[in-house]
Amino acid sequence: MKKIAVEIKWGIVFFAVIILWTVFEKLMGWHDVNIEQHRIYSSFFALPAIAIYVLALIDKRKRDYGNKMTWVQGFMTGLIIAVIVAILSPLGQLLTHEYLSPEYFSNVIAYVVKTGEMNQVDAEAYFNLKSYIIMSIKGAIMMGVLTSAVVALFVRKK
Repeated sequence: MKKIAVEIKWGIVFFAVIILWTVFEKLMGWHDVNIEQHRIYSSFFALPAIAIYVLALIDKRKRDYGNKMTWVQGFMTGLIIAVIVAILSPLGQLLTHEYLSPEYFSNVIAYVVKTGEMNQVDAEAYFNLKSYIIMSIKGAIMMGVLTSAVVALFVRKK
């Protein structure tokens, strides 16, 4: 555990920021009255997500690698963080949809049906806790791999 202490710390930080972002989305009305804006503005979460990976890899480089880091070391650090985020993501989805924004699924289903984007059956199949848990795990891994690969290029240091 000591070998991945930095990754665990930043995985938890990432998880906390996801929860804070969700609260921000809720306060902005993107889960109810302004739900049509959710798709657009939720993508801005990429900015703090990338910043967290940059800070995490720099932290790892300084603490564990004597301020030197290869691309592979940075990439592996990011992958471990992504796995930790993926492990925590079902808890995040549960907190979001059971406590922070329990009306989100019914609101988004009503919105996509009203706008004709989906029919009721397809919307209910897509917008539910099980579906979002699966998507959040896959998303954490996929985006973690991509972000780790790119950030490691910039954080590596000989």
